Amino acid sequence: MRAACPSFKIGFQQLNSEDMTMQAAQIKSYEVNTTLYMAMELSNSKWKLGFGNGTKIRRKSIDARDRQRCLEEVALAKVKLKLPADAPVVCCFEAGRDGHWIYRWLESEGFEVMEIDSSSIETARGRKHVKTDRIDVEKLLDLLIRFHCFGLRKAFRVVRVPSVAAEAGQRLHREDEYLIRQRTRISNRIKGLLIAQGVDDVSLQGDFASYLERVRLWNGKGLTAQLKTELVRMHAQYTVFNDQLKALAKSYIEELAADTPLAEMRRCLETLKSMGPKTSRILSAEVFGWRSFNNTKQVGAFAGLTPTPSQSGDSDTEQGISKAGNRRVRRVMIEFAWLWLRWQPDSELSRWFNYRFANGGKRQRRIGIVALARKLLIALWRYVEHGVIPQGALLKG
Repeated sequence: MRAACPSFKIGFQQLNSEDMTMQAAQIKSYEVNTTLYMAMELSNSKWKLGFGNGTKIRRKSIDARDRQRCLEEVALAKVKLKLPADAPVVCCFEAGRDGHWIYRWLESEGFEVMEIDSSSIETARGRKHVKTDRIDVEKLLDLLIRFHCFGLRKAFRVVRVPSVAAEAGQRLHREDEYLIRQRTRISNRIKGLLIAQGVDDVSLQGDFASYLERVRLWNGKGLTAQLKTELVRMHAQYTVFNDQLKALAKSYIEELAADTPLAEMRRCLETLKSMGPKTSRILSAEVFGWRSFNNTKQVGAFAGLTPTPSQSGDSDTEQGISKAGNRRVRRVMIEFAWLWLRWQPDSELSRWFNYRFANGGKRQRRIGIVALARKLLIALWRYVEHGVIPQGALLKG
């Protein structure tokens, strides 16, 4: 049973003695609260803690990541707020740079923990508003009580935290994404330095130092010694990133052959024509491997591919997709949608796209491909969860 809710004031109205007696008893029962609520405002140097029981608030500031001190403050708050030592603790904090370790630690201490999506917290709509850690922690505490005790589920959105194994399974493709960005950054830098000297036939393969010796400028002279030294150092970084990406490519293949739930899901997805190893890897680790959905709306919203209408009176406009979900899934699904049109032209989804958007301009096709990506993600979810093959889709082999 959930603990009794905090006390609250009832608006003034004329009541007879019997009603007043009943409401007084009701208020008294609400005041008997045996749950400690804790909100945490996190920063890199300090943690602001806010404790409450529905009637009183206690605030404390501690050093960041001082777990022992945090637990001591929880025990002291129970004493100060006159709660039993074994009173349950419900706490919340905003998701951010600290990741999920705080959630797992607090949960291991027996607390009920809620990691909050910071973008879902209501804020003042004025041009300027006061913001301090004290105000923020009190706001979080108020929202936590409204959410947990009064059942106001729209007070904020709770983040679904993956398990340690599921989070570890996301490392491979995220590292691959990072290394590609770094390799591209170095490559563009090298090409930019050479193009600034009038050299446009840049080759990053083979013996790069020998290539630089052969380069000639507009006046027939070679590159300066300082520039060649810098380019050689940057090419060494490029080579490191390139070698690491080759090693990761082998890891993709080795993982696919392993006997794990992630590999099994990847093999299931890759039976579909147009599905490659990287796409199956991202979808398995980021979506289908650990996340559960109750309906198709949740699937589309997870990737931020749902529409965001703006309606007020006679005004009715569409603001485009929300982009509030997993950006990696959203990006890979839009890429996969184009591949689906190429390799699955006779499927029902491809025919739907061609009927609705193929005869339009570039803008209409870009709008249509996002809609197709949303439908494809839902179709893949049905395929993985229930074994329903998308209508008209071809399988490999």
